Amino acid sequence: MPLYTPPLAEMRFVIGNVAGIDQVRALPAFADVTDDLIEAILNEAGKFGAEVLAPLNPRGDHEGCTFDNGVVRTPSGFIEAYQAFIEGGWNGIGLPAEYGGQGLPFLLATAVGEIWTAANMAFSLCPMLTQGAAELIEAHATAELKARYLPKLISGEWAGTMNLTEPQAGSDLARVRSRAVPEGDHYRISGQKIFITFGEHDLSENIIHMVLARTPDAPPGVRGISLFLAPKFMVNDDGSLGARNDLRCVSIEHKLGINGSPTAVMSFGDDGGAVGYLVGKENQGLAAMFTMMNNSRLAVGLEGVGICDRAYQRARAYARERVQGRAIDSADAASVRIDHHPDVQRMLLSMKSLAEASRALAYFTGACLDIAHNHPDQAERQQALGLVELLTPMVKAWSTDLGVEVASTGIQVMGGMGYVEESGAPQHLRDARIAPIYEGTNGIQALDLVSRKVARDNGAAATRLLALMRATLSEIDTGAKGQIGAIRGRLLQATQDLAEATEWILETFPHAPARVAAGACDYLALAGIVTGGWLLAKGALIAERNLAEGTGDAAFLRAKLVSARFFAETNLSQTPSLLARMKATGDALAGIDPDHEV
Repeated sequence: MPLYTPPLAEMRFVIGNVAGIDQVRALPAFADVTDDLIEAILNEAGKFGAEVLAPLNPRGDHEGCTFDNGVVRTPSGFIEAYQAFIEGGWNGIGLPAEYGGQGLPFLLATAVGEIWTAANMAFSLCPMLTQGAAELIEAHATAELKARYLPKLISGEWAGTMNLTEPQAGSDLARVRSRAVPEGDHYRISGQKIFITFGEHDLSENIIHMVLARTPDAPPGVRGISLFLAPKFMVNDDGSLGARNDLRCVSIEHKLGINGSPTAVMSFGDDGGAVGYLVGKENQGLAAMFTMMNNSRLAVGLEGVGICDRAYQRARAYARERVQGRAIDSADAASVRIDHHPDVQRMLLSMKSLAEASRALAYFTGACLDIAHNHPDQAERQQALGLVELLTPMVKAWSTDLGVEVASTGIQVMGGMGYVEESGAPQHLRDARIAPIYEGTNGIQALDLVSRKVARDNGAAATRLLALMRATLSEIDTGAKGQIGAIRGRLLQATQDLAEATEWILETFPHAPARVAAGACDYLALAGIVTGGWLLAKGALIAERNLAEGTGDAAFLRAKLVSARFFAETNLSQTPSLLARMKATGDALAGIDPDHEV
């Protein structure tokens, strides 16, 4: 079976009919983004993902990375693939043309990013972090730093990293101890950082580290964190590489998955201090770093989408080949393929619909981000930005939870063969498991959603999202029957449940934040399910209209209706229980004694 076939028809459908490409193309910055251009980019990205990256995925898993006296080597084939990747211009697809990027919409970059992460999640982490570092520098660095570092980061000749975590400071960045002492036009950085993805490797000639540290007189807590750019090799005035900076990798981690990606322990300042350049203002580094962190959270959410689709493709291919048992509704004693059995059909359609819902959510968020950054009207930009901020924790957390769930279901479809490493299915589950953890655990994403994105916003962005859902509901006739009628009924109830949950947060958070925090993950799941179901309903409406008009691929369009109906019946139907559990969990925890029960 093919290792990976990018779902290009599905991607084009979501870009064109669900995410809002017409709104993006209406922006002056993207007026030249034609359907032909989108088609060409997706086709070429699909070829690269399927033919170059996907074959390296099992090899990276089996070989892993090696560490020898500070030198990290990636699995065989990774260097050549990376060179082909940057020579193809893929690293700069959504980055500014001013510094060598292609300046294309984030929506399109999101679709291309799904291909990279589905084809080879471990490999994709290197360009993902580089692109995030470039976005951060472009937004917050001085003109001199931009001119010196952005062109080669955007081309991919140099790679970028994000150095936050320390042994005593995981998600609680207030505990960061790394020091940065001013010295002329730069600082001397000392300290240790852990869990640094691609902190050291052999793919690029230089690595640009974005590092959080404290200056000598910094106030305590997050208010005293500054952000610095520290290159592996110093960069001369003519752009050539100079001496090695005082930073090094002291070890790499042995992990459950993403073995093709080195996760480094980095030491700064063993010989006097690593040279670092301030990005933004002193003591305001965390706010600047959030530019890269939010970029990474959306990219990690795409990992969930990619794993969903990759695991589904593998399970579907197996189910279409494996002959076992006879059909339950037939008197024929002959054995049939397992995809004829209702339970296998249920699992496969669950995998497919979850992949489609999470994809639609990620792409829609990408389109909102394009509007937030490029719309000529400030009010429109702010409204779109509010949606992006609301949706980002959903993309990151809901999609990555689904990645784990769908990868596990894929193993179940394949039965005993799925549990065997040689089948390839276990790698998807092992790779997927990190995504709910890094870039802020999913519990932290849920807390961020309820506290910052709903309560502190007084529900403004959530109200806007609910209004969009109700607008879609208004397009469906109240007497509609069949697939679209069933979808409408489930979406109507789910939308009401999400509205009630949001109102409960607004009422409860001011006087009982712990109660809201206890149910935060249920609220995030509820919001993700309803938003995903709404976007599938949008697609189903288009599919039904196209079928009625006789336009498009009829089999594809019918499958869109089946998938949306299945999601509505099996996922949107969960919203009443999620609502009840969200409200009740805090009360159930009220009497807990952490010294005994936890």
